[in-house]
Amino acid sequence: MIRQRITPGAILEINVHNDFFCYAQILQTKSLAFFDYRTKERISELELLENSSVLFIVKVYFDIITQGYWVKVGKLPIREELQVAPMQYIYHKFDKLQFELYDPNTGEDRPSTKEECRGLERCAVWDKHHVEDRLRDYYNGVPCIWLKEDYEIFKD
Repeated sequence: MIRQRITPGAILEINVHNDFFCYAQILQTKSLAFFDYRTKERISELELLENSSVLFIVKVYFDIITQGYWVKVGKLPIREELQVAPMQYIYHKFDKLQFELYDPNTGEDRPSTKEECRGLERCAVWDKHHVEDRLRDYYNGVPCIWLKEDYEIFKD
């Protein structure tokens, strides 16, 4: 294992089930922006990612980075639109106050409605295999098992 630091701007290479490679960038909030870019071969020119759209932004367990499961392959400036992390939602299944909006930039949350939360990423910390499954499922055009509850919440 390679020991690595969590460095904003660093680009991580993700080997998805030995099938293809995807890339993510560490943001200021220590969240990761996962690019809509996959390739069978490792890329050597990171500039290819500069115009790639972002699939999703989530937090992952730090050891995935610090223990080198996803290897840092370089660094790019963080795009302006990624300087501020997007709002996320919290869902309380067994609470009358079911939804909250969470601001990952400040750590603050507030009561919310289902409609305000629609289309946002759920506030969670993802594990390595969950993210890799999500990327695989996205590129295979199938629903991600780890998002099943989210699909159910917003199915209407």
